[in-house]
Amino acid sequence: MHIIGLITLLFSSSAMAQAAAAKGPSMIETLMMPAGIVLIMYFFMIRPQQKKAKEHANLLTSLKKGDEVVTSGGLIGKIRTVSDTFVTVDVANNVSIKVIKQHVSGLTKAPDAATAKSSTPAKA
Repeated sequence: MHIIGLITLLFSSSAMAQAAAAKGPSMIETLMMPAGIVLIMYFFMIRPQQKKAKEHANLLTSLKKGDEVVTSGGLIGKIRTVSDTFVTVDVANNVSIKVIKQHVSGLTKAPDAATAKSSTPAKA
């Protein structure tokens, strides 16, 4: 009977040692993965979006009469008047539209002198 008790004690101490070794990850190890995901989301999604929103706000505050703009609907025209919430845009001769200022998506690029000369047809 003494041998059976010794064998039981031997196996039970081995099982306890394995249970102690198979301890779960610490709190810091558990929180590192979600923290890493949040950092990745910040640098690849949130920060660029905030930067783009800031640039758009700066564009809206710098709008002035005569600027050629593109609206979010795709219309291109020159600004006739600018108010706090609306912009009047001339899209053709004697055709102007009133656009909510937030829907101006950008300025068009004015062609430089070299491009303008090369795009005009030569006289024969």
